Amino acid sequence: MGTRRRADGRARYRTGLIIAGAGGAVLLARALRGSGPSLAGRVVLITGGSRGLGLVLARESAAQGARVAICARDPETLERARASLTEAGADVMAVTCDVADRTSVRALIQAVTEELGPVDVLINNAGVIEVGPADTMAVRDYEEAMATNFWGLLYPTLEVLPAMRDRREGRIVNITSIGGKLGIPHLLPYSASKFAAVGFSQGLRAELAGEGIRVVTVVPGLMRTGSPRHAIFRGKHQAEYAWFSISDSLPGLSISAESAARRILGAARRGDAEVLFPLTARAATLLNALAPDLTAGVLAAAGRLLPGSPDEPTGRREGKDSRSWLSPSWLTRLGERAARHNNQLSPAEARAR
Repeated sequence: MGTRRRADGRARYRTGLIIAGAGGAVLLARALRGSGPSLAGRVVLITGGSRGLGLVLARESAAQGARVAICARDPETLERARASLTEAGADVMAVTCDVADRTSVRALIQAVTEELGPVDVLINNAGVIEVGPADTMAVRDYEEAMATNFWGLLYPTLEVLPAMRDRREGRIVNITSIGGKLGIPHLLPYSASKFAAVGFSQGLRAELAGEGIRVVTVVPGLMRTGSPRHAIFRGKHQAEYAWFSISDSLPGLSISAESAARRILGAARRGDAEVLFPLTARAATLLNALAPDLTAGVLAAAGRLLPGSPDEPTGRREGKDSRSWLSPSWLTRLGERAARHNNQLSPAEARAR
């Protein structure tokens, strides 16, 4: 028994050395590639660009000289985003689109191509999040997650690929999640859809490697985008919203949307295979690779600390309708600030604050 433990320890040590060496090689290759080509004059299309990370990506893309197109389902939120970007000097167009509807996506790509030109950089950012215990989730929740987080990534990709192949250049940037590397408790529909997105992104990159097109898989951990108020919660709504919004706000656990956007666009310019941040997400991924049983135990322990299932079904509720004395509070201060800055509040909600 002791001999086997020692052998296992040596194997893990060797695996650690291999991963560390591979990481060093990646960093060296990135340094040699430099920052990559400029976005100046390039057409950048960002799905889910009306608020949160998508809006911050649009601001940063425009600041780097890109011609920006954004899309979202809600026309009022989209118009506010367009107006704020234009006021800041961005060259931007906004198109109402449901990325889960292929016909709507085709119309989007046609409109952008006719007004701005072929899409040089597609950033598949649109997403939905469902939070709650597995036994409170309905099939509808999984269908909704797959429709936006996977099919809503696939449809725009399929539409821009022919023109990119003709030009033999382009970038497809897929915003996935650490939930696509680890199965996170109380986020099962989200994690399932993000695992699909990661697998598709990695496989597509390999197939397009010789055609001048780079597929970049973005794997962020927690980001301060203000998005919890628009997430869907099941089970004990207030308790679920509290842990989720607090985790999403705490410095150290989370990263600002602005810092995330700069990392994402840097990876897009260079054509990196994957960008994984912040440090907590990197550490979790490495731990899972080296010690999956230990990772499973940690996740199980975390799951036991989360709210239990209610005695009776409670339905679905948005985060903004699930507030309590814990959230919003001083613990969510950074997340609330991000919500105000990133168009997560309606005009009436903004005035009320």
